[in-house]
Amino acid sequence: MQTPAHEPLDFEYWQRLAELSPQAFEQARSEAIEALIEACPPTTQERLRRLQWRIDRTRERADNPVAACIALSRMMWDNYDRLNQALQRLTRPEAAQPAPAGATVLAFRPA
Repeated sequence: MQTPAHEPLDFEYWQRLAELSPQAFEQARSEAIEALIEACPPTTQERLRRLQWRIDRTRERADNPVAACIALSRMMWDNYDRLNQALQRLTRPEAAQPAPAGATVLAFRPA
C-alpha cells in the first residue's frame, strides 16, 4: 500500500510492516520515496535524489537507529541554519556586511 503525497502517513501500517517484515518495509519505503520524488517537478528531482542518497548513506553508517536519527537531525539543523543565514542576508543586507574594524593610526617620524 503506497500513501500518496497528499494523504497523511498511516503510521500504524508502517509500524506493523516494519515489525512483521523489515525487508518489505524497506522495499515499500524506497517505493514511497521514489513515488514522492517522481511527483515533484522534474527540475527538483535530481536534487531530491541526491538528498535521499545522503540520507541513506547516513543511515547505513550509523551504529544504530538512534544514532542515525541524531545524525539526520544534525544534518537537518545544519541546512536550516544555512538557509536562515541566506534569508537574513537577503532580508537585511546591512547585517551581512562586516562592521568596519577600528584602528589607531600611528604617526611615524623619520629617523
